[in-house]
Amino acid sequence: MILLFVESWWWVAPAAAGAGAATYAGVTARGRRARRLELDAARRELSLAYHALILARVRVREAQANVLSARAVSGSSALGDALMGTPATVEARRQLQEAKRSEKAAVMTLRAGRARVKATTAQYHAASSADPLPIEKLFATQDAVVARWMAYETDDAKAIAYPQLSDTRYPATLAFFRAYREAQRLRPASARDRIPPEQFLEYRDAVRTLEAAFDEAERQAGAAESRPAPRTSIWPVPAWRPLRLPTSD
Repeated sequence: MILLFVESWWWVAPAAAGAGAATYAGVTARGRRARRLELDAARRELSLAYHALILARVRVREAQANVLSARAVSGSSALGDALMGTPATVEARRQLQEAKRSEKAAVMTLRAGRARVKATTAQYHAASSADPLPIEKLFATQDAVVARWMAYETDDAKAIAYPQLSDTRYPATLAFFRAYREAQRLRPASARDRIPPEQFLEYRDAVRTLEAAFDEAERQAGAAESRPAPRTSIWPVPAWRPLRLPTSD
């Protein structure tokens, strides 16, 4: 009887062990992917910058060809074109200068992207499992901005001193609330979700815009001087709750 039982259930232990190993491997892979998200996003950004530079250089070549074509049609030399250009050659030169400026900007963006990848790679290798995930850092940054705004809503003295920060008739305050809505729209539901690098970049940029918008709203309201110096770390943060925005009526 015992032999029959063993023969019937011999596969249970290996299967259970295999399932456990697969689950552990899946969790570990998700954890690595979540921790590597900022690096993957930086590499994606670098790739986009590289392709943007290629397009910028193509536009420069096209603009140079347009200048030569305009000169040929007008029958003027390079010196004569520089002194008394026809409207077509003047416009072609203007487009060439604009294309060169765009190319220069693309080169600077690519250099910045390379530096960002290098720095993010170092941060990734130096991070420990106790450190917050990159997306959690963005959550904390967004929540910290909301907490700053809430201080003007919950503190009676601040609410009286700086009513502009709750009044959407002021352009800077309205810009802040719009930036908040955009950041909230792009905010992932959970840090454990599978987030593609493109979504991370969009959310990161939205959070940066939110920070800048509130800084400007505070400055225009005259409240920037009253804000205490930021802490060296904003982690951990309280449980997040959606911001209740005032109406624009």
